[in-house]
Amino acid sequence: MDHPILYRKRFIPDECLELKDDIILECNGKQIVTKWNTIHSRCDLARGYSCYYLDRGYKISKFLRSDDSLLCWYCDIITYEYNPDKNSLLVIDLLADVKIYPDGRQRVVDLDELSEAFEKRLIDETLLKKSLLSLNKLLNDLYEVGIIELASPIEKLADKNDQ
Repeated sequence: MDHPILYRKRFIPDECLELKDDIILECNGKQIVTKWNTIHSRCDLARGYSCYYLDRGYKISKFLRSDDSLLCWYCDIITYEYNPDKNSLLVIDLLADVKIYPDGRQRVVDLDELSEAFEKRLIDETLLKKSLLSLNKLLNDLYEVGIIELASPIEKLADKNDQ
C-alpha cells in the first residue's frame, strides 16, 4: 500500500467522503500518518494530524485550534477495506470514540450511536464486536503507555512538517 487514496465512511450520519485534501506524511503496512484541515469550517477546530493504526483498529488524531494550540486528542475506532486495484483505502468509522483533553481527562463517547447503529441494522454483530474489541484495545493501550506514546508518530512528523 503506497500512499493510497483515502476515503472515510460513517454510519451516523450516513456518508462516504474522499479525503482528497488530506496529506499523507507517512505510509507503511501498519500505520498511515496524515495532515489535514477541517472539511467543514468550525470555530473550535482548524486542522490536525491523524495516525491510523490499521493493525490495532483505531485512529489517533491531534485536534488543533486556529492558533495551533491543542484542542484535544480524538481517538476513533475504525476498520478498513483496501482495494489494491485502485490503491484506495476505505476507513470505516465504528462509532465509539475516546477524547483526551490537554489536562489528561479521558472520556469515552458515542456508545449510544454504536447501540443505535446496531439497533437500526446499520452495522451487524461482527462490526459491533470489532468496535468493542478495538475500543478495549485502545483503552488498554492508553492505560499502559499513554497518549504521548501512541501519538509519537504524529509528533515526529508534525515537527518535521512544521519546520
